[in-house]
Amino acid sequence: MSKHFSGFVNILGKPNAGKSTLLNLLIESKLSITNKKAQTTRRRILGIWNDESHQVVFSDTPGIIDKPAYKMQEKMNGYIYQSFEDADIILYLADVTDPQPWADATAELLNKSDIPCLLILNKKDLKPGISLDEIEAKLPNNVNWTDILLISALDLSDRERVMARVIDLLPEGPEYYPKDQLSDLNERFFVSDIIRQNILALYSQEVPYSCEIVIENYTESQKNNLPFAHINATIYVSRPTQKSIIIGKKGEKIKQLGIRSRQEIEEFLGHPVFLDLYVKIKENWRDDEKLLKSFGY
Repeated sequence: MSKHFSGFVNILGKPNAGKSTLLNLLIESKLSITNKKAQTTRRRILGIWNDESHQVVFSDTPGIIDKPAYKMQEKMNGYIYQSFEDADIILYLADVTDPQPWADATAELLNKSDIPCLLILNKKDLKPGISLDEIEAKLPNNVNWTDILLISALDLSDRERVMARVIDLLPEGPEYYPKDQLSDLNERFFVSDIIRQNILALYSQEVPYSCEIVIENYTESQKNNLPFAHINATIYVSRPTQKSIIIGKKGEKIKQLGIRSRQEIEEFLGHPVFLDLYVKIKENWRDDEKLLKSFGY
């Protein structure tokens, strides 16, 4: 009987280092939302890659926030600290343009870990021609890395280099998930994340960070003998002014949000949907322990 190798590989790093882009590259699927705005990822997202003798369970985590401003950000940091406890391998993603890609506290946690920790220096395309040695010389010298790789999370050839190193470090282990499973999360989560991604794209300043999306109803049926879903989603905001901004003049902005989101949800699910969006105010929800728990934090 041939051996099987598996493990949990957690992707860590500061906000906007490219963790979600890297996850999508490694599993060869658009699973985690990406945006140039920081703090796009709020929860841990598992993405699963398989071949016949390997299973890699990647975990995309929120960016490490050194000074959380809200209870929600404290919860987000909690997912990160948990990542140090349940990983078989850690990929720490650092932006090559960032002179301080990790804090001293993060370095301490990495050094205490007794598992392989790979430093993945991302966005080499922003520094054309620069060598790994040149970048290393400018980095803090306070972490004992297992290996250091210079990549672009947009480059397929770099994907092969990272995957080869990860597979080489995997311990022998079982299939934790069915081989055809891509994530541990359900359709409701990804639908809400698609809506949130479009809020990040369509609205500016603080508004996207004050929004939380809850799928109130997700009903699967058939229409013309084909799969169909009716989805009701509520966008919660912190203040009345934010509700006005989300809706827009004569409802034009939320209409635009609905059209873009529906198109992407249909592409993700592979069949038509009817999407209804509502906006409600929950003042200071980012600091409300009870509401955060109800939202799944």
